[in-house]
Amino acid sequence: MVVTNTQTSSTEPLRPPSPTYRPDPEKQGIAITDHSTQPPHHPNLQIPDIAVQDVSDDNERHPRSEERTSANASLNVTQPTSRAASPNPSAIYPHTQVVFEDPEFTRPPPLNYSLQPRKKAIFWFWFLIFLDCVCMPIGLYFGMWYGLTREQLSANAVFSISTALLGTVSIVEYFIRFRRLWRKNSNCRVIGAERHYLDWFHWNLSVGWFFVMIELIAGTCPRNPPIRVLAIPASTMLFAIGVELLVVDVLRIAGVPAPCRISSLPVGAPLRPGIYAYIEDICAVDGSGGTEFRQRLNLRYQASKAFREMLHRLTLFWAIGAIVCSAVTVAIVFTIQRDAAYIVGWTLPFLWAGLWTAITIFWVKKSLAHEYEQWTQARWKA
Repeated sequence: MVVTNTQTSSTEPLRPPSPTYRPDPEKQGIAITDHSTQPPHHPNLQIPDIAVQDVSDDNERHPRSEERTSANASLNVTQPTSRAASPNPSAIYPHTQVVFEDPEFTRPPPLNYSLQPRKKAIFWFWFLIFLDCVCMPIGLYFGMWYGLTREQLSANAVFSISTALLGTVSIVEYFIRFRRLWRKNSNCRVIGAERHYLDWFHWNLSVGWFFVMIELIAGTCPRNPPIRVLAIPASTMLFAIGVELLVVDVLRIAGVPAPCRISSLPVGAPLRPGIYAYIEDICAVDGSGGTEFRQRLNLRYQASKAFREMLHRLTLFWAIGAIVCSAVTVAIVFTIQRDAAYIVGWTLPFLWAGLWTAITIFWVKKSLAHEYEQWTQARWKA
């Protein structure tokens, strides 16, 4: 696209157009000629957006094209330029830039993310979670309940101590995530959102912890705490996540636009599979992929039909599995002997999560390999 101006040049410094002003090319005397060539990438682009054309959905492609045309026209330039700087201060840092350097579109846009160099960190994180959320509640319960007499420590005190120490690692990780997203020059912040938004996974984690805390507090208030109620917080969290994943995917299939911002997806945009936001947030923040990963995931999702289908199936796999596991755990907890119920309530959800994770890793590797093999067929592309 080449833009030329038939008016005389002005000595006034170039200024970006205001967001609401869109000049009319005919009134401004601007001749626009389309030579069907791809404009070169601007080396100083300061907008955290995807620098690739003709791979996004129609709803997102046309407004951006019009914005670039009006911006070039008002700037009196003869070479393609980037858009005006975003008013969002969290969106002007170079580390958010992603460029798709494959004009022939011969392969899927790369994610540039691997679990291989992060295996040690992942192992230690889940090992600490296992100690904190499985070993600690079970060990404290049996150690204090059978190791001490009721004259030494009441039933209420036993569960008050065990629930007070529960989730220490999870809470520490919660505030580490908060700091990474909140700090001024965060390199993992949601695309186009202010710092106070945090991300979708963080809000879901907050809501889930809120209900779990209510459950634990209500269970430890009575003089003789109901042990079965105190055995199902993990199932409660699992059920909440499963229902949220399923609801989002059902709304997406029904064509309902996003009722609120879901990580990098703005209000009113077409919804994406429920697991998309979890992958984006966990890999970007906890997995140190940063905002760059959010950009690359967005580009891959828009460019690949096979990738979108895989995420849809994964959403149903995790949502239905989480709901079923939660229901089965609660049913077992309220039917078997109470000591066994306490063990089942704190172990079965984590065993299920480990099994589902192993299946998911194998499934994703196989699906991505198939996507690359079939990429030359146009039906798999955007």
